[in-house]
Amino acid sequence: MGPHACPHYRSRDLPIAHSRNRSSIDKGAALSNGLTTISRSSAGLTLADFHQLAEVPPALIWFANIDNPQTRRAYQADVEDFMAFASIADRHAFRQVGRAHVLAWRRDLELRALTGATIRRKLSALSSLFDALCEANVVQGNPVDGVKRPKVASQEGSTPAIGDHQARALLAAPDGATMPGLRDRAMLATLLYHGLRRPELCALHLVDLQERRGIRHLRVHGKGDKIRYVPLHPAAAVAIAAYLEVAGHGDNKTASLFYPVSNNTRRAGVSITPDGVYLVLANYAGMVGIDVAGFGPHALRATAITNALENDADLEKVHDWVGHANIATTRMYDRRQQRAEDSPTFKVKF
Repeated sequence: MGPHACPHYRSRDLPIAHSRNRSSIDKGAALSNGLTTISRSSAGLTLADFHQLAEVPPALIWFANIDNPQTRRAYQADVEDFMAFASIADRHAFRQVGRAHVLAWRRDLELRALTGATIRRKLSALSSLFDALCEANVVQGNPVDGVKRPKVASQEGSTPAIGDHQARALLAAPDGATMPGLRDRAMLATLLYHGLRRPELCALHLVDLQERRGIRHLRVHGKGDKIRYVPLHPAAAVAIAAYLEVAGHGDNKTASLFYPVSNNTRRAGVSITPDGVYLVLANYAGMVGIDVAGFGPHALRATAITNALENDADLEKVHDWVGHANIATTRMYDRRQQRAEDSPTFKVKF
């Protein structure tokens, strides 16, 4: 199966462009939106739609088939990184990529002092693209196959978890006499008591506060459009109720749960952004003196998971609770064997 197997292959078959030509990036995004629009048409495909979709290049289909926007952005950047490194601009260049090119790129990533997790993701992105091109007979094989990925350095997750006293200090830091302070306390409580990801917090609407079998739940929109229902912690319920009473949009079920503080964006009904959540947390972390390397919103998720496990929550139930795809990921947050207070250091007496 040589190059002759795909005579219509052109450089536009790739959704990711070299930095000198980014027009195909927009084409990839447009295709993703276009496929969604067509698939939702109650009248079905027109003949023109049918022929147009039949001509869609395989790499653009690969790009459009990545559901998660964050994964799509990351994979786009990763493949662009490889193209820039390999100086890929010619339409035939991807057919000529071999394992030596990928090994050279991996070495370059290592010299740039990127983490093992980042290098693994970049190699996975490139491998995923080549799998799609192989399936469409665009290339003969996947040059990433057989390239060793960096090993996981530890069974413990790299995201830090903070102590119980630090979590309590964070929850107490916002000014409860102001609407922004009440909102911030409610957001921090929602993160700390339920282990949500930042995008999951930002995606919450009033309609996502639901009763199930007499118990209030959060309907959480997780990765891959998966929905899970998480019981609402009483402390978070109190904080959310206090915020909604002052915010004044508690009766609007279609409204975002957490608005930005700006009056303009509040009127537009826009949810706070993940970047906004990061800034809020950074502000309060500074106020209460939390100075932990790698600390951010994901650290609150790690804190919730660690706290639940240390208080004897079942590992499988925690895995479902936080929406991990693989229980091995949840296990990386299980730090019960590494509790500092249980160290033999504190058993030494003189």
